Amino acid sequence: MSIMNELERKLCNSITAATNEQIYFALLDLVKEKAQKKEKLEGKKKLYYVSAEFLIGKLLSNNLINLGIYEETKKALEQQGKSLAQIEEIEMEPSLGNGGLGRLAACFLDSLATLGLPGDGVGLNYHYGLFKQVFENNLQHETPNPWITKESWLNKTEKTYKVNFGGFEVTSKMYDIDVVGYNNRTNKLHLFDIETIDESLVGDTIDFDKDEVEKNLTLFLYPDDSDDKGRILRVYQQYFMVSNAAQLIIDEAIEHGSNLHDLADYAVIQINDTHPSMIIPEMIRLLCQKGLLMDEAIEIVSKMCAYTNHTILAEALEKWPIHFMNKAVPQLMPIIVELDNRVRSKVKDETTYIIQNDLVHMAHMDIHYGYSINGVAYLHTEILKNTELNNFYKLYPERFNNKTNGITFRRWLMSCNPELSNLVTELIGEGWKKDANELEKLGNYVNDDAVLQKILDVKQTKKNELVAYLKEKQGIEVDANSIFDIQVKRLHEYKRQQLNALYVINKYFEIKEGKKPNHPITVIFGAKAAPAYIIAKDIIHLILCLQEIIANDPEVSPYLKVVMVENYNVTLAEKLIPACDVSEQISLASKEASGTGNMKFMLNGAVTLGTSDGANVEIAQLVGEDNIYVFGEDSQTVIDRYERGDYCSKDYIEKNKLIKRAVEFIVGPEMMKVGQKENLERLHKELIVKDWFMTFPDFEDYCKTKDRVVADFDDRKTWAKKMLVNISKAGFFSSDRTIEQYNQDIWHL
Repeated sequence: MSIMNELERKLCNSITAATNEQIYFALLDLVKEKAQKKEKLEGKKKLYYVSAEFLIGKLLSNNLINLGIYEETKKALEQQGKSLAQIEEIEMEPSLGNGGLGRLAACFLDSLATLGLPGDGVGLNYHYGLFKQVFENNLQHETPNPWITKESWLNKTEKTYKVNFGGFEVTSKMYDIDVVGYNNRTNKLHLFDIETIDESLVGDTIDFDKDEVEKNLTLFLYPDDSDDKGRILRVYQQYFMVSNAAQLIIDEAIEHGSNLHDLADYAVIQINDTHPSMIIPEMIRLLCQKGLLMDEAIEIVSKMCAYTNHTILAEALEKWPIHFMNKAVPQLMPIIVELDNRVRSKVKDETTYIIQNDLVHMAHMDIHYGYSINGVAYLHTEILKNTELNNFYKLYPERFNNKTNGITFRRWLMSCNPELSNLVTELIGEGWKKDANELEKLGNYVNDDAVLQKILDVKQTKKNELVAYLKEKQGIEVDANSIFDIQVKRLHEYKRQQLNALYVINKYFEIKEGKKPNHPITVIFGAKAAPAYIIAKDIIHLILCLQEIIANDPEVSPYLKVVMVENYNVTLAEKLIPACDVSEQISLASKEASGTGNMKFMLNGAVTLGTSDGANVEIAQLVGEDNIYVFGEDSQTVIDRYERGDYCSKDYIEKNKLIKRAVEFIVGPEMMKVGQKENLERLHKELIVKDWFMTFPDFEDYCKTKDRVVADFDDRKTWAKKMLVNISKAGFFSSDRTIEQYNQDIWHL
């Protein structure tokens, strides 16, 4: 039966007579049916990928592509005067993640299903996600971001569990989202919720009563942790996630024939960052409850659990106060104490103990009682081994390994850039859709002028589309012929959006002095700042003030524009990334574990401007120095300076007139006219007194390198070659490759 006939059967009507909403719901139903037919149960051992975030984005197009019916559906709709793109606008983006951690988890689930591996995701069904970002008076405001509608990708199951906390019990309900692999099987994303959730606790803001855990547990991802109530709520959330996961794992293993003594032959658990760490003591507790002795339970769980480290930032390696744990999960503390005592009896190095200064160190528990610890880019793993986790590396060198991150290149090319995808297929055939390494074949066209022109034409098409989208959605006018210089990612000082903003200020002064760039530049930012991260919110304020000042300056605005997109998410990323000319990856060397946006940009023909950090290092090795712009100090220089503790931002301000001028502009009359005195003065003080992520040592080199990028952009043929090389070398960063390596080295599914 054709797609058109199937749709009309679901609609009980013709496609022409149906509304876009009716067609969307019919497609939703149709995709779910087809996905469920591809579910498979074979394979004794199964992976459970446990993560606080799964940033899956809109699913309709991706699922149609993976089921192999995208083109047929698009054409069938077009023949009836309907647009698939317009129908997709109806879909709500699931609010289940924040940034790279969650997007990576989503990519991994896609690749697991594509490779035919038995593996499900386990997380929480957040009703309002992180928050919806709204700009008012050049400030970020956080509002709820509801996404769950009566008809959605969520499938309610009959699976429920009891989860006990200190003094009360909740009943969970499991919801599933089908994860459709490309021309392969369907796995599941299991999302746990509570029956007693009360959305009426939330009004127009993200403030809510944090005391009523039975009613608020799954309302928000990462509740505001600026007070103890928010922090302990995170403990409740994490335990709820892992208790459900552990009960599900044991149930499914028993169903498949496990006697629990052989549980490690049936299940492997990937702990994605430290949020799911309590699954270790919880699994031990449940096994002991079922009659196993503590020694055996610990041994089994230690053979089941593997830990992915995503950061070297101390604040992200969770440490929970014992009094939080005793209040929220008292049943776990005797087990955690036992685990710590066993470490103390064998290990002399006190820095590796699980309990220190009345804090439970989650990462320490993962490393002692997991069999694999991996970083997510070559440089990141080396820093973990040699510096940040060196004390553990000395204990367990055999457990440490690297798994450089990857992306689902089908989604980030076929789904959001069909024009480029079709050109690639026209040049090298269909094989790249299953094996991303085949993109290497594009290298054969590096001197083909006709192909280079086609690549430039595709880029211009995507830029034109973004211009129309920004005008329609945000009322922002952008010059489609300007250089699109884009930095989109979580707002954090180590990612150094403030460095980019200082460049903008410097360029503003240069234009005022008559030194105009040889090509107009549009600097686009997109980012959310955590509600309690005051300085990050001040950086957003700075960017929004710059946007207003420059837009209203007729002398500067023809040459320079600043755009901060509102509520950056996967949907916006899919518009921005294909249109990008210059990919800003400017984190302080040694601080970005990997990055995955850098891979998506490169795949879509953007050229990277970045530091030697995270996966930028591997990108540079693949594309060669002519096809990437690297600036700034290297990671060892930065690490050494932190160790010496001798960085003084004021020294750089006093020595460099351009830095001084740019920093003083933050509290100058132009800014004060459009900005908030408190926010601007606080950010100014942070930069001149602290500048913890060392913006100033890289400033001069960054400005020079970026000016070189702007100059080089005018040689369109040479620039197109850079684009082509980047696309051709992006295959290494496929999440299919990453997952194959996880399976080969860690999971053995």
